[in-house]
Amino acid sequence: MNRSAYYVGDQTFVVKEADPVPPGPGQVRIEVAYTGICGTDLHIAHGAMDQRVQRPAVIGHEMSGRIAELGAGVEGHRVGDPVTVMPLDWCGDCPACRAGHTHICHRLNFVGIDSPGAMQRSWTVPARILVPLPEGLSLAHAALVEPTAVAVHDVRRSRLVAGEHAVVIGAGPVGLLIGTVARTTGAQVTVLELDPRRRQLAADLGLSAVDPATVDVAAYVREVTGGAGAEVVYEVSGSAAGVRTATDLLAVRGRLVVVAIHPAPREVDLHRIFWRELEVIGVRVYERTDYVEAVRLVHGGQVPADRLISRIVPLTEVAQAFEALATGGDVKVLVDCGGDA
Repeated sequence: MNRSAYYVGDQTFVVKEADPVPPGPGQVRIEVAYTGICGTDLHIAHGAMDQRVQRPAVIGHEMSGRIAELGAGVEGHRVGDPVTVMPLDWCGDCPACRAGHTHICHRLNFVGIDSPGAMQRSWTVPARILVPLPEGLSLAHAALVEPTAVAVHDVRRSRLVAGEHAVVIGAGPVGLLIGTVARTTGAQVTVLELDPRRRQLAADLGLSAVDPATVDVAAYVREVTGGAGAEVVYEVSGSAAGVRTATDLLAVRGRLVVVAIHPAPREVDLHRIFWRELEVIGVRVYERTDYVEAVRLVHGGQVPADRLISRIVPLTEVAQAFEALATGGDVKVLVDCGGDA
């Protein structure tokens, strides 16, 4: 039987069993090992996306597992192969797709939000969204490939290079991953974070961590950059203060990368953007190349998965896991879906 956790609304999850869905042509069935809980999942659980998510819903898209069954016509994969998924299913026909930007398809099906996700033991998906994993990579660690791919995409879009200085505003899971990936380019990285636990974790990961409540951040960045300012700022906090701070920190022709999903329009210092010829870069999800690079970074240990995974809970305790994450004490919580037994 397939055990699944269903979001039914009002911050409530129900765990129940049903028959696994057999794979149709071009599909595979995966025995899910681990599913990570991300910020979007928290928004869903808090009811913020009830207009989009069809309840009861199995959510989750940060995952790892092994192929259990192949549908007709699937080639290049074998039962038992370790895999993750890039949870984007695009139409192929809209203007974005025709321009080659399938990851921001006008009619994108984000798997795990718009269609059933990975918070279940058995998950049937299109084979074309599979991403192979190397043997020997811990499946628990592999559940961090998806958020790492977000960071890889953000850093790639920013055009960050060795010798530049980057500032990351916000040290949640994505902010920490952006800082970690940015450092692999040879750039200097400063992380701004109010929460002392997250700030300490950033420091433990070898990143320069600053408390913006007690430090004049603009003066600090000028000092460490010889008066120039940062070439890149990643706004990951989702706060109005983060947006205001970001433009103050940038060097001439610096790049502001908007990572966070802001729930409301923000005031932006357009005069600063004009005066310093700043760029504003939007980033959303990832492309296949970002996923491949994320697998390499997690497998190679450049992404310290052990330090980022706060706890692993069984599927039956998914409700408690969401409650724990909402308090802000954990960085990354994984749900053990049973496929790594």
